[in-house]
Amino acid sequence: MKVILKENIPSLGYKDDVVEVKSGYGRNYLIPQGLAVIASDSALKRLAEDQRQRAHKIAKILEEAQAAAAAIEGVKLTIPAKTSATGTVFGSVGAAQVADALEKLGHVVDRKFIEVKNPVKEIGVYTATIRFHKEVAQEVEFEVVREEETAE
Repeated sequence: MKVILKENIPSLGYKDDVVEVKSGYGRNYLIPQGLAVIASDSALKRLAEDQRQRAHKIAKILEEAQAAAAAIEGVKLTIPAKTSATGTVFGSVGAAQVADALEKLGHVVDRKFIEVKNPVKEIGVYTATIRFHKEVAQEVEFEVVREEETAE
C-alpha cells in the first residue's frame, strides 16, 4: 500500500514522501492517527502542486537545516554518567542525554532526530548522527565519562 506521509516519521520517512507500507500498518495506524493519506491519483496530483508552490519555502528549510548542521559541526560533547568501578554505565546513554548535552551548549535538537547506533553502556568515545532534514545529517562525537560524586 502506498501512502503519502503528512509528518516526519524517523523510521519511515519525511513529510510529503510517498512510501510503501504494509496495508495493516497504513490502515490501522498511519491513516487513523493522521500521519498519512492513501496515495491515490488525486492525492499525488495535489502533492505535486503543493510542492511546486512551496519550492521556495522548502529551499529555506533546507538552508536552515544546513546552518544548524554547520553550527554543530566539530562539537565534542562530554556526558557524565553514573558508573560502576569497572566503568560500566548504570542504565545506558542514548539520544535523550545527547540532546540534553547539546542544549547545554545552546543547540536545541529534538531527540527524535538523534540516532545512537548501539546502546552506550561503557565509558568511552562514541558517535551520534543528527538528522536535521532528509538531505542534511551531521555526526557528533560524544564522550561518556564517570560522574563525579559530590561530597555532602
